[in-house]
Parts: sequence; C-alpha cells; structure tokens
Amino acid sequence: MIDANKLTVALLAGGKSAEREVSLKSGAQVYQALDKDRYEILRYDPATDLSSLAHDASKIDVALIILHGRMGEDGTIQGMLESLGIPYQGSGVLGSALAMNKILSKQLYIQAGLQTAPYTIVERGSHPPISKIILELGLPLVVKPEHEGSSIGLSIVKDAAKVENAFKIAWEFDKRCLVERYVSGIEITAGVLGNDNLQALPLIEIIPGDSYEFFDYEAKYTPGASKEVCPARILPAVAMKAQDYAKRAHNALHCRGYSRTDMIVAGDELFVLETNTIPGMTATSLFPQAAAAVGIGFPDLLDRLIGLAMEK
Repeated sequence: MIDANKLTVALLAGGKSAEREVSLKSGAQVYQALDKDRYEILRYDPATDLSSLAHDASKIDVALIILHGRMGEDGTIQGMLESLGIPYQGSGVLGSALAMNKILSKQLYIQAGLQTAPYTIVERGSHPPISKIILELGLPLVVKPEHEGSSIGLSIVKDAAKVENAFKIAWEFDKRCLVERYVSGIEITAGVLGNDNLQALPLIEIIPGDSYEFFDYEAKYTPGASKEVCPARILPAVAMKAQDYAKRAHNALHCRGYSRTDMIVAGDELFVLETNTIPGMTATSLFPQAAAAVGIGFPDLLDRLIGLAMEK
C-alpha cells in the first residue's frame, strides 16, 4: 500500500540501449541512496515494465529517469511520461533529443558561439573520398555515430588506411556519423544544476589510464581504469570560461534541471565535445563528484533533482 505521507517516486533503470548494464548499476545505487522515510519507491525497467508504469501513473508523483542512450536519454521515455502526466527530472523531449544527436548539438553549439573541433558529416553509402576528408581535417580523426553515448561506436583514427573501418563501426549504430579533427589536450567535464537559475559545479579533469587511448566505454566503467581530479588543474580564467560554456551549451540545447558538458582544454582554448542530459548517477560518477565538491552529497543531490522535477 502507498503511504500518502510520502512522495511516490518511479525509479526507471535498465532499458534496451547498449548502456543497459550501466543503467541498472546506477539505478541500484540511486535506490539505496533515496531516503525511504521521504519516498515510496516503485521500480520499473522500461525493457519490460512500460505497461505497468502506465497502469500506475495515477499514483506516481514524480519519476527519476536513470537511463542512458536510446529510448532513455533521447526524449522517447520523456514523451511517454509527459503523456502520462508524470513529472520527471532533467531535460524534456526536445532537449533530450537534441543533446543525443551529436550532429545537431554540434551545429547548435556553433550557433551559440561555442568553439568545437572542425568537422564533416559522412553518410553510409555516400561519402567523399577519404583523401579529401583527411586533407580537410588532417589526422588523427575522431569518428562517432550520430547518436549513442559512453563513447560507443567511437574511434580515434591515426592511419588513413583505417578510416573506412572506423566508418563501418559507426554505421553499425547510425546511417550518419560525425567526423572531427582530433584535438589534443586536457579532457574536462562541467556540470550545471538548476532550472531557471543555473549553478555551475566545479570542473573535473579526466585522466584515462595508461592502457586507454581515450575515455572510452571501458575507461569510463572499469573501476580504477581512469583518474578524476576535482577541481580540474587548469588556469582559473579557463575554468571560469568552461563553466560559462557549460551553461551556454545547456541553454543552447534547451536542457533543464541538470546537464554535464564534456570539453577539451588546449592551451587557453576550449573545445566543446558533447552534453549529457542524464549524467551517470552512481555515488562516484562525475556529476555527483562535482556536486559533492560544493557540499551536495549524493542523497541530497537526488532530493534536489526531484525538487527541480516537481518545479516543472
């Protein structure tokens, strides 16, 4: 029986994306951290439980979406919750869809005056000669599928002979892929929190382990594979600029509630990579680490996200 004195929270984790296992682990930690004296928690796996979610909609006060990738971070589950009248944390349908699309988000960053790496778009079955792409962008190249998260389908290519294979890997996930000039530098991530008034969180510097060329799926999720430093060891002026970039990226993509934007620092220049509308949500994930640095513990962060969801 539902306790009328508590908020009923629908906790969504799992789903059907390539990041299902990460979502399940995050969902388990979120469940443990939520205050059981304040919340009645109903758990749903969208891979199997969407009909149950719809059936229970009238008794749910708010949803926590702890999903990553397609059918979780791309606006689809957000659209369902909108139709059911259930408030949820984070960005809406439009912001979620825009941030999930690497090509559209890059174009919106540029319109907002944010610097990104030079790029081109390559479509399956119809692309210019590889020699032309290399002449335009140089080597190494970064090849990414149009969608996906956690660096799934991403390749860094240093050899012209391996470019076509990188395209094929990306095309396994999407018809189009984004091809960027590789920018060498310090990788940082910048979180923002809030609805109308955004709070920029301390920056985190990401250092992949020696076994990893970049912050790929394994480097992200293998314990001890990478090192994170908070606050990032960059010049104060560059740090302030990065926090401003994070707010501007958030607004350019019509995000809401919270987001985390990844960037490369090259000297005193910043290059925006992508924005995550549902950042990783274990206690040691990047966004909770940044929140903890300003005194917002993991349970308090979840409370804050629920409050921001209810504001909508």
